Amino acid sequence: MTSGSDTDLALQTTVDSPRPPLRLRLKPNAPPTGYVDGAWWPRSRDLAAELTALAEVLAIRLGPVVRVAFAAAAWKPVSEVDGRAIRLTALRSQEKHIVRVSGSDGIQLTLLVVPPEASGAASHAAIMLATRRANWDGPADILAAAGVVPVAPHQNKHGMLRPRLRTRRPQR
Repeated sequence: MTSGSDTDLALQTTVDSPRPPLRLRLKPNAPPTGYVDGAWWPRSRDLAAELTALAEVLAIRLGPVVRVAFAAAAWKPVSEVDGRAIRLTALRSQEKHIVRVSGSDGIQLTLLVVPPEASGAASHAAIMLATRRANWDGPADILAAAGVVPVAPHQNKHGMLRPRLRTRRPQR
C-alpha cells in the first residue's frame, strides 16, 4: 500500500523483524480536512497487540503517543500496552470504526478503523477513500461506499429512509 510519498507511513520489515508492515495511510500533514485524518487496517481486534506498532509509526507525526480513545465494543478488553505510558480510554458512545490517537504535543489524529476481517480489495478501497483530501464522509459512509459494511440507511427530513453515500463535500 505504500507509494513512496510522505502521506504513507508504514513500518518496514526486515529479515530480523517478525512484525508484518503496518497497514496505515494518513492524509498529508497539513491543516485538517474531513472527518478522519487517515485509515488503519489492523490485523486483529486485540488493541494491546496492535497499538505497539501503530504508536511507533504515529510518533513521527505526533511525538510520543500518550492517549488512545476507542470504542469499547469494537475491541477485546485491554488495560495496558506493553508497559508503555499510553492512556487507553474505552468509550461506549464512540463510533466503533474510529480511534483517536493523541500525541504529547496535544495533536490528535482520528483514524478510520477498517475491520480486520474485511477483504483486501474492500479494505484498500476504504483506505483510499478515507485518505482523499476532499473526503468529508463519516466512517460508516466510507466503509459502506467501499463495500466493507452494508449501506447505512439515513432518514431525510420527511422521515423516509434512504441510503447515504457521498464521496466528497457538498458544493455550496
